[in-house]
Parts: sequence; structure tokens; C-alpha cells
Amino acid sequence: MKNFENLETWSPKELRKLRMNLNNRLETFKSKSDPKELAKSHMLHGLEHGQCEDLLLKVKQAEKKQAYAPKKEE
Repeated sequence: MKNFENLETWSPKELRKLRMNLNNRLETFKSKSDPKELAKSHMLHGLEHGQCEDLLLKVKQAEKKQAYAPKKEE
């Protein structure tokens, strides 16, 4: 399982990928009574339904913070 502690430091592309994976996993939990186990190499391996929902909220918050953060000048 990947470390999801500092989502604010993730790039927008990484956050979008994680959000899409979480949405797909949550749909699987809803549509199947016994969803298959994810591969150990999968970033969401070991997360249960409730954990996925909590993480999805954190991802959405991190995306909002990035969207409203002032742009860094290079």
C-alpha cells in the first residue's frame, strides 16, 4: 500500500489518477458483494470500502487546495 499522508505534495496528475482509481474501486464495492482482491502492487491494495471513501474525500480536498493555491513564479 502506498503512503497517502502528504497528498498536498502530490502532482495534479497523480491526484487525478488516484481519484479515478478510488472511484472505480468504490463502484466495484457497490456492484459486487465479494469484490476481488487487488494485486499487491496496486496502490489501493489492502484498503476496505470505508477507507477508500475517506481517502477519496482527502484527495478531493487536496485537489481543491491546489486549484486555489497561488501559482509559483518560475
